[in-house]
Amino acid sequence: MVSQGKTRWLAVAAGALWLAGCGGGAPKGAAPSGTKAAAGAPVSLLETGSTLLYPLFQAWVPAYEAGHPGVRITPAGTGSGTGIAQALAGTVQIGASDAYMSDAQMRPDILNIPLAISAQVVAYNLPGLNNQHLNLSGPILAGIYTGRIRYWDDPALKAANPGLALPHQAIIPVRRNDSSGDSFLFTQYLTKSAPSAWTVGYATSPAWPAVPNEASATGNGGMVDFLHANPDSIAYVGISYLNQIEADHLGYAALQNPAGRYVLPTQGAIEAAAEAMVPQTPKDERISLIDAPGADAYPIINYEYAIVKADQPNAQTAAALKTFLDWAMSPKGGNRPAFLDRVHFLPLPPSVVRLSQAQVDAIHG
Repeated sequence: MVSQGKTRWLAVAAGALWLAGCGGGAPKGAAPSGTKAAAGAPVSLLETGSTLLYPLFQAWVPAYEAGHPGVRITPAGTGSGTGIAQALAGTVQIGASDAYMSDAQMRPDILNIPLAISAQVVAYNLPGLNNQHLNLSGPILAGIYTGRIRYWDDPALKAANPGLALPHQAIIPVRRNDSSGDSFLFTQYLTKSAPSAWTVGYATSPAWPAVPNEASATGNGGMVDFLHANPDSIAYVGISYLNQIEADHLGYAALQNPAGRYVLPTQGAIEAAAEAMVPQTPKDERISLIDAPGADAYPIINYEYAIVKADQPNAQTAAALKTFLDWAMSPKGGNRPAFLDRVHFLPLPPSVVRLSQAQVDAIHG
């Protein structure tokens, strides 16, 4: 499990930046915290998308609404692809996504706003070995998801896990059947770490090769439920479900990073990857954080995005949306450990807060 005892990455600096740069909380032009954006009925904000981010929204919403009676937020976990599509269509105000939008998807009025830093684990149900952290690499996982590696005692798996008695049981590779940011992250890791073995590319709905014994599930919760019910299965799962993985007595892997080391998704390893990649974040914040350099870096981390239209239907909605996003990114609000620790996320560092705040300031109605 991710360590809770380590110093929260740059939280004090982020808090100082927030207070200095944002006047203590509310963005320019937004309704004051704790008040209605307008007299009468509360402003409604709809959020849908990433099931990785959904547990955090479930924690955020009641806490935020308690201090902001003029706003009602309705969250839903439908998959990142749905979040992006509905944000583009304007049917929701926040499309939650683990995946940044591609150049082909982007429009001039669309913002990709990081809210936190997360990671992905590769989990499995291997009876007798779920208390072990298997060593897995991009080439091994590419072999499993293309059907070239079909049994748990394949020579490649035995070489990566010396001393373990791996069974001669057929592997059940599980993939998402919905349009998923987790699929985007997983296939991006395969693309970067095993380019010769994985030629499919990366996407929220990749063209998965047909594989014997393959299975599919909906959402991260569905992936964990399938693992729990089916011995010999393997799946990629957002780290916000790590507590459920452990409660179900499933195993999860140490993944090979570009330095050749097998690394567990600890807070320190996620921080090491973030520290290496965050300085490369561009102004529009669309960036892959996969396969960060460094001996201690965990290879599958990412920004959790709010996909938002800059042009909102009215000033009240724009003000309520800006105030919420401002709170979500604040180390005094949604980015504080009380929320992030329970889903094993990291807070945004000050440099990313500045970039995200500039994007939030562009929202208008």
